[in-house]
Amino acid sequence: MVDYRDKRLSRSALARFRARNRKKTIVFTNGCFDILHRGHVEILRKAKRLGDILVVGLNSDASVRRLKGRGRPLAGEKDRAFVLAALEAVDRVVIFGEDTPFEAIRALEPDVLVKGAEYGRGEIVGAGFVEERGGRVVRVPMRKGFSTTSLIEKIRR
Repeated sequence: MVDYRDKRLSRSALARFRARNRKKTIVFTNGCFDILHRGHVEILRKAKRLGDILVVGLNSDASVRRLKGRGRPLAGEKDRAFVLAALEAVDRVVIFGEDTPFEAIRALEPDVLVKGAEYGRGEIVGAGFVEERGGRVVRVPMRKGFSTTSLIEKIRR
């Protein structure tokens, strides 16, 4: 069994990781993954099928708080990274502290950028960068009824 720490990449290691895997198709997706649910797992599995290596960008705790507000994240970044890394589809996890994953995308230079289809083409951070380099952007349909926000609301009720 692979230790989750073996799947963690630091931001500074992204460019070196890309260089070592130049001949492989690297897929990147990102999110907060505060409560991992079926919708997340389905997107990650679909993303993995688009290439050889799936790298998941994970918002840091501070980044999640800025984006989602007080009381979030529910789980800390190390715990969220651990759960993501335990998934078979996920090859590497990188935590980023900014509000967007653009700097991680720029350092990694992925061949495929994946986001949920709820994001419009113009809303996908890094799409232009990936496409300008000859890569592609894939919008994956989301499973209806599965979102972290809706799960939190259900629990609160």
